[in-house]
Amino acid sequence: MKVIIVGAGIIGALTAFRLAERGAEVTVIDAGQPAGAASGASFGWINASFYVDQDHFNLRLAAIAAHHRLAAELKSDAIRWPGCLCWEAQGDALDEQHKALKALGYAVSEVSAQAFSELEPSVVAPPRALHFLDEGAVDLAQLAAEALRAGAAMGVRVVAGLPVTRLLEAAGKATGVQTAAGRLTADQVIVAAGVATERLMAEMGVPVPMLSRPGLIVRSEPLPPLLRHVLVSSGQELRQTPQGHLLAPTSAGHQGDDSDTAPEPPDALANRTMARVQAMIGRPVAWDQVTLAFRPVPQDGLPVIGACGPAGLYVTVMHSGATLAPLVAELAAAEVMESALSNTQLALLSPYRPARFTG
Repeated sequence: MKVIIVGAGIIGALTAFRLAERGAEVTVIDAGQPAGAASGASFGWINASFYVDQDHFNLRLAAIAAHHRLAAELKSDAIRWPGCLCWEAQGDALDEQHKALKALGYAVSEVSAQAFSELEPSVVAPPRALHFLDEGAVDLAQLAAEALRAGAAMGVRVVAGLPVTRLLEAAGKATGVQTAAGRLTADQVIVAAGVATERLMAEMGVPVPMLSRPGLIVRSEPLPPLLRHVLVSSGQELRQTPQGHLLAPTSAGHQGDDSDTAPEPPDALANRTMARVQAMIGRPVAWDQVTLAFRPVPQDGLPVIGACGPAGLYVTVMHSGATLAPLVAELAAAEVMESALSNTQLALLSPYRPARFTG
């Protein structure tokens, strides 16, 4: 089977890898470079503690398990499991969060200020926090590159720097894509195009409404090892990369941030962010890069995954791909290759089919 994937972000890259494992002939096409948009500007927090409802929690928890499978298969160090310390909620709200996650069977414990200081000696300790033991962090650009390299050994090809202008259809079937350089044909087309998804799908008569969600990530100058966990306070999320850089979104609680525009120029936001980081770690720190990318958030905030429109067309778009991509790639590849999913797998996908936007 010949498959074209539109988009070489983390969803497209991992789906290409999983399809190639199943014997598909895969071409990935992207307007920019692999992981050059939202995936390359991700905070990279892998978690199921941020969820909308039970279904969403189940999907995210299953995705954590998929991350472990993927890391073992690729022998990747792009995925790490430092755990997370979270004190975003305060008072009764923290107690409620703890109780809800315990009821779901999540690996969570409460830590005191003293215990926090033992876990994170370089951070100003809050009175108490929640410790999410099984959460992780991922370098999505590295992971996408590793998946595409592994895919290349199985025949995956990448066309970069060439936008897809429209999807092609004939006799009720998706037949490929149109670009400025000509047509590419295929038996199946997967749209994993992030914020470009709405436009491409609308031209096929499939509504996938998207929100405008700009996200800015600030990177600090490289520092000696300071942080051991992903940190989530009420005013700032923060983690340190293996290269020593601190990564910090410019908005508090960025996973649930509903701002449709950036409130200030990027340098001003970066300065404010570093001031909050300095207060957290009790030492001066300067930033050396701030990156803007538009997060691919469907209108209802939930993933969109599945076949739709003409035969042979499949769509995957969501936030956060950092958590969900490995699982979505496994399931999408299976469906496109017409492999039967288990009842458990079908239940994971059922709430997120694109048909929910057709009325």
